[in-house]
Amino acid sequence: MVRTNTIARDNSIKRKHLVSSLITGLAIGAIAGTPIGWFAHQYYYQQTLARTLICREQNSSRPAAVVDQLCGSRF
Repeated sequence: MVRTNTIARDNSIKRKHLVSSLITGLAIGAIAGTPIGWFAHQYYYQQTLARTLICREQNSSRPAAVVDQLCGSRF
């Protein structure tokens, strides 16, 4: 006969641990998220600027008002 031993574990999270885990998670998220967000913003900004400049270069023979309407502002 095979006998299995079951051990009762107390896995409940106490309020004290929950608050400290939340604060730790927010701190790690802020530290890790800030550089990731900055890099993502820089990438998006460079891509948008490149698209605008290419459009302006392709339409350089048109009047400035038409180019602004087609390509958007550089800023």
